[in-house]
Amino acid sequence: MTREDARAITIGNALDLRLKILDDRFQMALSFPCNASLYLQQQQHQEVKEKQRNYNKGLQAVKNLINTIGIPSISVSPNESLRKGNWVKLICGASFEDIVDIRNLSLIYTLAGVDCIDCAADESVVTAVNEGIDVAGEIVGLLRRPWVMISVNDDEDLHFRKAEFDPEDCPHDCSRPCEMVCPANAISLELIPREDKSTHGKAAFGKFQGGVITERCYGCGRCIPVCPYDKIRAVTYVRNAAETAQLLKRSEVDAVEIHTSGRQTDYFEELWNRLGDSIWHVKLVAVSLPYIGNSTVSTMNKIFSIMDPRLSCYNLWQLDGRPMSGDIGKGATREAISFSVHLAALRDRPHGFLQLAGGTNLQTVDGLKKAGLFQTTENGSQQALIGGVAYGGYARKIVGRVLSQIQSHYGLMNIEDHPDHLLDALREALTLVGTVKCYNIPY
Repeated sequence: MTREDARAITIGNALDLRLKILDDRFQMALSFPCNASLYLQQQQHQEVKEKQRNYNKGLQAVKNLINTIGIPSISVSPNESLRKGNWVKLICGASFEDIVDIRNLSLIYTLAGVDCIDCAADESVVTAVNEGIDVAGEIVGLLRRPWVMISVNDDEDLHFRKAEFDPEDCPHDCSRPCEMVCPANAISLELIPREDKSTHGKAAFGKFQGGVITERCYGCGRCIPVCPYDKIRAVTYVRNAAETAQLLKRSEVDAVEIHTSGRQTDYFEELWNRLGDSIWHVKLVAVSLPYIGNSTVSTMNKIFSIMDPRLSCYNLWQLDGRPMSGDIGKGATREAISFSVHLAALRDRPHGFLQLAGGTNLQTVDGLKKAGLFQTTENGSQQALIGGVAYGGYARKIVGRVLSQIQSHYGLMNIEDHPDHLLDALREALTLVGTVKCYNIPY
């Protein structure tokens, strides 16, 4: 082999080696996007697994809290709770129709062990309540469901009204006290600048848009007296009896509550007759009425005589002290307690269970204890004088703080998707429900 041949072989080998290096680098360059994509997928997978671990850990904390307390009402029937005097009802609101909030409230308070959830006589609302109960059952495996109650009225009633106003009628310099005083965050106003040619296209004054969020308004009426321009009015309505009758025949509805003024019984009798045989489908009929003085008991007896021929289930009297005021202050519960004291002192009390509502809050049970009426029986009876307590505005307020946090961070969400918030909300609910159920709360 000549020197030239050897040199050619060496050069060829060097070229082959260089081409191989270039080819390897090229293949690495081609594979880099694939490797990067694979790395990104692995990272995302790890994040999903971490989120799932945190989610499971959060739900387990919820289960542990419930198991630690040993919520008895999960295994005790609602009618047994009435007899023992530890019945608790959640009032979502006869006019409150915010589906997301109602679903979340129902979930939270079902976990807390309420015996009944009272809601608007609306098909979508009933569906939301039952969905919340179903999810609670999936979390802890409920042994029994709370009764679902729908509320109707026989005449004009504070619980069946909505605030209404035209935001364009509001002066541009209004300080919006209605928005600030609304406990349901049902009023939202935004000042929109108005173009005015006389100011050379510059924004001048402006007008409001927004107004009342109808589904969130439950008729408390606090916005009406604070409006400095008297622009807000209340629009009242009466629930349709025929639609109510159809709802009562559904398996998802267990009870009905009829709100009456107590001033006369003709409207009540008319509604009762129009409900017809739908009453046979329910487990409980409640009548909500205020204290109207000396005629209260005679009115209750008259109402019972109207119901009695077709009453094939339990009946309950909701003693409506100071409607929709429980979240205002400690003293709001006094009228409901006073009502119960008056009835408990009578020997000829109307037939049926007694339950407090209207102004009920964290002070209600203390008030009953001071009056000697908390889970108290009479003359060896196995039934408590006062069957229990219903919580509305206050129950929504304490849990609403957590629900508002979720909405501000994530928008409208199912609360079980954020177990840490669910745990916070459950603790609030247990603190209230526990006053009646006598839970031993470990926090």
